[in-house]
Amino acid sequence: MLKYEIIIYWSETDEAFVAEIPELPGCMTHGETQESALVNAKEAIQLWIDTAKEFGDPIPEPKGRRLMFA
Repeated sequence: MLKYEIIIYWSETDEAFVAEIPELPGCMTHGETQESALVNAKEAIQLWIDTAKEFGDPIPEPKGRRLMFA
């Protein structure tokens, strides 16, 4: 399972929901609905990783959310 952060927001300019994956430079996509943007983002993540592997580029580890307790 891919555990990268996905940020989805509405873009007036594009008239679509945009999905960005901040941990993977340049990895973003869009969709007509939030759900389709999420599906497309998961596909974009896999394509980004496959391309990085093909070219021998480093693949960032997912940061995820960390809970800190005092």
